Amino acid sequence: MHILAIESSCDDTAAAVLQDNRIILSNVISSQFDVHAKYGGIVPELASRSHIEAIWPVVNEALDTAGVTLPDIQLIAATQGPGLVGSLLVGFTFAKALSLVNNIPCTGVDHMAGHLLAIGLEKNKPEFPYTALVVSGGNTSIFTVNSPIDFILQGRTRDDAAGEAFDKVAKLLGLGYPGGPVVSKTAEKGDPQAIAFPRAWLDKGSLDFSFSGLKTSVVNYANRCRQNNETIPVADICASFQQAVVEVLVEKTILAAQNSGHSQIVAGGGVAANNALRKRIKERCREEKIKSFLPSPVLCTDNAAMIGLAGYYQFAAGNTVSPDADAFSRSPLN
Repeated sequence: MHILAIESSCDDTAAAVLQDNRIILSNVISSQFDVHAKYGGIVPELASRSHIEAIWPVVNEALDTAGVTLPDIQLIAATQGPGLVGSLLVGFTFAKALSLVNNIPCTGVDHMAGHLLAIGLEKNKPEFPYTALVVSGGNTSIFTVNSPIDFILQGRTRDDAAGEAFDKVAKLLGLGYPGGPVVSKTAEKGDPQAIAFPRAWLDKGSLDFSFSGLKTSVVNYANRCRQNNETIPVADICASFQQAVVEVLVEKTILAAQNSGHSQIVAGGGVAANNALRKRIKERCREEKIKSFLPSPVLCTDNAAMIGLAGYYQFAAGNTVSPDADAFSRSPLN
């Protein structure tokens, strides 16, 4: 089976072609970085317009790279949500139109499911069940993954997502957009122990997250430096902030796995490409005798290959979408 997958939940237009649920024949991603960088964040209206311009060229490139044509496609999978509604509608409507015109079945995919299953595209992958951390600009959650279509929420952020906190700290420090990579790069020059930023552990045993207090602490620290006419130690702030985020993410994920009796942990989402987080997950999993599985960075960030994999399992379970199916902005998984 050849699967054409489309992803447009936020600011990347992506298309991929998979052979069954195993082989990535193409995985094309068109970034809108230049469109949004000057605004310091994503402008939804501009994102939607850019998706409209990019969708056909990106899909054609994915098909050409894979060496297939539309008549070779047996399934179309597209992100149905969550995300920016305008962006979602471009990719999802395009997928439904292709499906209708070419008489190809179409399935809608929850973007979160894509991140939970992305590790399945790697050679080294876990068996079910496992504990999974999804950490990105829009989501920070822990799930029990019992099967390719059975996910149980264990914990989630009560306010900012981790990636959102990275972006806001980067903007505060004038480091530019997107915030995650630039904060991580700057942190390499700083001391992660320099500033004692708070860790929000919440209630005892809680698997939920909260990053708004940490973000406020960074703001207050920078403001104190300005008020005292002191140089703001940007590298130390980035390193200490990143350390605080990573520590909470990893420890709560370890706790979730232990509570569930799981011996395997998976991480997904854009922040899972962060080197400090990846290193810490591996270290703590070795200490706790838990196996860790981390997708390659390109499969952590938004991509269509993971949507194709999740779509394959949705279709195998008998789930398809009708032409009048709508996109959704919030995931029912959360």
